[in-house]
Amino acid sequence: MPTLNKIRTALTGARIRTTRSTSRPATDPRLLRLRLTITTFFALDGFLFAGWVVRIPAIKAQTGAGSGALGLALLGVSAGAIAFMTLTGRLCRRFGSHAVTTVSGVAMALSIVLPPLTRSALALGLALLVFGAAYGSLNVAMNSAAVDLIAALRRPVMPSFHAAFSLGGMLGAGVGGLIAGALSPTVHLALLAVIGLLVAGVAGRALLAHPAPVVPERLPASGPGDERVRGRGLVLVFGLIALCTAYGEGAMADWGALHLSQDLAAGPGLAAAGYAVFALAMTAGRLSGTAVVQRIGPARALIAGGSTASAGMLLGALAPTAWAACLGFAVAGLGLANIFPIAIARAGEAGGPGGVAAASTVGYGGMVLGPPAIGFLGQAFGLPLALTTVAGLAAVAVVIAYLTRGAHQGRRG
Repeated sequence: MPTLNKIRTALTGARIRTTRSTSRPATDPRLLRLRLTITTFFALDGFLFAGWVVRIPAIKAQTGAGSGALGLALLGVSAGAIAFMTLTGRLCRRFGSHAVTTVSGVAMALSIVLPPLTRSALALGLALLVFGAAYGSLNVAMNSAAVDLIAALRRPVMPSFHAAFSLGGMLGAGVGGLIAGALSPTVHLALLAVIGLLVAGVAGRALLAHPAPVVPERLPASGPGDERVRGRGLVLVFGLIALCTAYGEGAMADWGALHLSQDLAAGPGLAAAGYAVFALAMTAGRLSGTAVVQRIGPARALIAGGSTASAGMLLGALAPTAWAACLGFAVAGLGLANIFPIAIARAGEAGGPGGVAAASTVGYGGMVLGPPAIGFLGQAFGLPLALTTVAGLAAVAVVIAYLTRGAHQGRRG
């Protein structure tokens, strides 16, 4: 039986009471409202982040930064996120993931107004450190809240939360593209901050009204030595799987369109469509991810997803025509869709908020590593060959998932 379907839930408090014999947690209205609230934070995260991304060209011009200086400034997002992810895991253990999610959502909404206020690459980098810290903190906190809810629902619904992030990102990018010509970055991002504060305030109030479910079967951070070591080992394994696939997401975002235009002579429209079909396929895959994991289990879903992504990226990187490459990108997006959310869910299952934080930090490192690694390899060996490393790391994720497919068979429940 898949691990995420085997977790038994003990819920305390007057609001939520379940028993194995009489309750139906998957249809409990209180848990369903909690699921909707957490989903809202995932969508908000994607919406705000995409709103910032579409204004990067205008803010680049505003600061007068060259490509190299801008690249260094953009590392501020990654540096801030990685620095705060581990800290957020500790805060979640102390104050609860619901409280930290609410505060982080408010912080992200406030920090999005900082980048357009800068007038130099250095100032932009410092502003992005703050924005990245809020972004990373929100990602760990809301994923920790989602892991607790998954255990209560006894359903592997993590892909649906990440689908909300993708849909929020698509909405944020679409709205940003429509109004970019009419509004300055300062006004645009200030409006997003207002929207973000309203949504985080309303959703945060609802989130704080629901205590997080208690899952005693999770490996404790201070349990017997062998269990602690085993739990940390599982967290590292799932973090490595997340890294292998996040590498591909970062590479596709920065290099997919360039490969189509530079190597396959695609026009601007078709080059842009390459990443669009990748993102759409990933969103579709996440929307169907819960059903897939329930049917075949998380281990098999990881193996199938990695295999599909590897085959798709080989086609996308080595195809002789732009249309065939776009097909490969779509297949890769479908394969990558659920690997990261499943890996984070299983890390949280093994190590709680600290597990989510550690796996997210390792996984996010792949997204940071991907674009520059592809750039260096592309300069040395050509972009098509460089993009095959995405397929290679997806295959590594398959091997790791296969070798650890029985990692939880000894767990209770």
